[in-house]
Amino acid sequence: MSKKDFTGGLNSLLGENSTEIKKGRGRPVTQFKEITKSSQEGTKENETRATFIVKEDLLEKLKCLAYWERVLIKDVINTALEDAISKHEKKHGDIKPIPKK
Repeated sequence: MSKKDFTGGLNSLLGENSTEIKKGRGRPVTQFKEITKSSQEGTKENETRATFIVKEDLLEKLKCLAYWERVLIKDVINTALEDAISKHEKKHGDIKPIPKK
């Protein structure tokens, strides 16, 4: 059996080494997005988090579609929303923004 080497002191055993600067792991941050709402945290530029209630059978079909097309669910939803809005605007004209109070 080998002897344990405790020459580093208690801090080395506990993993506390405040004098050593550790480099971050993983991919470096490449985007510097201004976050104005908490729903934007962890998202890409021009994205936000939203919650919707949908019928269970539609959600299951949406998941299947994303799986078979090998895309993300959010990409299927974005495409569907873009198509629906485009279709509506062709029929009724541009959508007016909600007036601010």
